[in-house]
Amino acid sequence: MSILGIDLGTQSVKVAAVAAGDSGARVIESATRAYPVLSPRTGWAESDSAAWLTATVDAAREVLDRLGEKPEAIGLSGQMHGVVLCGGDAAALRPAITWADLRSSGQARRLATDLGPEQLARLGSAPFPGFAGPTLAWLADEEPGVLESARWALQPKDWLRLALGGQALTDPSDASGTLLYDVVEGGWSPAAVTACRVDPESLAPIAASHELGGVVGDVGGVLAGLPIAVGGADAACGIHGLGLRPGEGSIALGSGAQIARVMSSPDPDISLRTHTFASVGRVGDAWYRLGAVQSAGLAIERVVSWLGSDIGEMQAALAQGVRADDPLFLPFVAGERSPYVAPELRGAWHGLSLATSREAMLRSVLEGMAYVVSAAYAAVCESGAAPQPPVTVLGGGSRDRSFVAFLATTLGVPLRPAEVGDATVVGAARLGATLAGLDLPPVVAREHATVEPGEDALVDERQRRWRSLVEASLGEGSGT
Repeated sequence: MSILGIDLGTQSVKVAAVAAGDSGARVIESATRAYPVLSPRTGWAESDSAAWLTATVDAAREVLDRLGEKPEAIGLSGQMHGVVLCGGDAAALRPAITWADLRSSGQARRLATDLGPEQLARLGSAPFPGFAGPTLAWLADEEPGVLESARWALQPKDWLRLALGGQALTDPSDASGTLLYDVVEGGWSPAAVTACRVDPESLAPIAASHELGGVVGDVGGVLAGLPIAVGGADAACGIHGLGLRPGEGSIALGSGAQIARVMSSPDPDISLRTHTFASVGRVGDAWYRLGAVQSAGLAIERVVSWLGSDIGEMQAALAQGVRADDPLFLPFVAGERSPYVAPELRGAWHGLSLATSREAMLRSVLEGMAYVVSAAYAAVCESGAAPQPPVTVLGGGSRDRSFVAFLATTLGVPLRPAEVGDATVVGAARLGATLAGLDLPPVVAREHATVEPGEDALVDERQRRWRSLVEASLGEGSGT
């Protein structure tokens, strides 16, 4: 007896059949299909939503062919913040605008002024381009005809469910990532909706993440007839897949980095350096604080390409230890969210000299990644949401012992590396299981020995210098 989890990512969709194992949820079969992110103009990041549907059905067909049986239900997870404008029949009116899109920077700045810090704290975030609110404000300014003709303005996973034959709904976790949702009261914010010039009738009704979101129609092929849960945002589904409880948290290290801590009350961060999002479930069930680092693994990927290197060479360089004359690297190749909220920030090496070696440049990249994660972690703690130690660290960056040890020292907290497979898609499947009346446990992490922070005066001094360089860069960007 299995549940199907669908995780609609930015560049690919993963479909997995999940069942209860001896000690936790396990993936029985899975398949992934990729699709491109389109950038017709500098700073734009769009997707053809029809490609999401085709990829999902194709991956599901592969999984069900190997599984040999139909699952009991479907649970959904999806990339956050994006917008799909569509008609009542789910026909998209233009390409989807994703979270990585920067075109709404001007609208985000205007919203910061119009709404003010107290109202924004209730919305859970500072205005950032790529969030649905600023994106819809851009559409109101630049493509008003398309916006006016849309029946729905949906988040990606909600569009996919509608396209599969389900209902136009959203859940608290995805709604709270739009900058249009009041995380304190629970519901669409009239002030934010007005400021973003959004027709409130175009926003989907909010339902519990595990409620019935419809039944898949013929367009779903092998999935036809299956009940599908409303689903949740990918970050929230990852937390649900891990089974984290209030007070517990994690650090996920991938293309970006996320410092998460589950909370039993919203307690908005008035500093706006972090995000406050709703967890999956019903309105008012739980929340989580998120320090979202935009430029983590993305910077590593870029440098590896620029220098013709690989992650193994970079890790070996860090294992030699940082040195006083190493350059300092700012990893902001895609701007930054927590704690700087500065999409205009850009990457740079500081302190290059004739004596700088290739190894020094490579290890400085991992060093810079650790420092930006440390800055975001500090913002989460300063907001009153420090995770209980030791903090679980997972994702690709958690597999290198030298980096985890360096990160523990920069954070000043013990870290517990864990190998966790498919937490997000398992979290989605758990929502489908609840819909079906089944009990599907969280995924069980394979935990390694806790890594204690060390004492390193050189690292402390370099981290202080690194933060000063970031502050100087922010001053230059603002014209001060």
